[in-house]
Amino acid sequence: MIDETGLKVDGTVMPIQSYRLAVLPGIHPLEEAMREAVAENWAVEHAANPRLFDGRMILQHRIRLNGAAIEAEGYLSSFSTFLWWRKQQDRSGACHLFGYPVIASSDGALIAVEMAPHTANAGQVYFAAGSLDASDVVDGVCDLAGNMRREVLEETGLDLKEAATDGLVYASYRPRRLTFFQIFQFDAVADDLIAAINMFASEAEDQEICRAVAIRDGDHKAHRYNVAMLPILDWYFRSRR
Repeated sequence: MIDETGLKVDGTVMPIQSYRLAVLPGIHPLEEAMREAVAENWAVEHAANPRLFDGRMILQHRIRLNGAAIEAEGYLSSFSTFLWWRKQQDRSGACHLFGYPVIASSDGALIAVEMAPHTANAGQVYFAAGSLDASDVVDGVCDLAGNMRREVLEETGLDLKEAATDGLVYASYRPRRLTFFQIFQFDAVADDLIAAINMFASEAEDQEICRAVAIRDGDHKAHRYNVAMLPILDWYFRSRR
């Protein structure tokens, strides 16, 4: 099934030739229309987890597939708007778009992280990543590669510039949620990468992760995976059989 974006809604992994993630001036229509509901939900969320921070992030308004290119338009919006939106059953009015840097070890594992208890995705396991924000916007367009490098460096201490990549970018879409990802191959084995990440996390003042995780197969039940991980794991390990 394909929705209004032109993308398959089942998470199918597809290579893309290019993308352009524009950031428009003004207020996201959803943020403006649902201001009271967002505020009410934020009060509940923040009371349950006082360490949540209502910062600004890029929340997409439109996404569309144009040939083998993906074009998106978003606004700088509040994290509280995103938290309210993701609770809605149909998730209409917005789209969430983010990048997964898929870290691969020299001995065939993928390296992910488990999110710390004080985060919005506590206990979930996924590739080190974070929503696009104002620091990722260059001349009105999101720098996705820069976002992935920054998030990995902040959360794990690893530098993606030290990894090999073929430059290929892939996309996986489920209704209103689009994941871009790219493979980054490190020379180190999984145990060494995990030890380095865990050491970095233990020394950080406010680290968002509690540990690193080595993934060696596509078993969906091996960890408490974020749902966006599942089609990527299926694709990755199937292609290496």
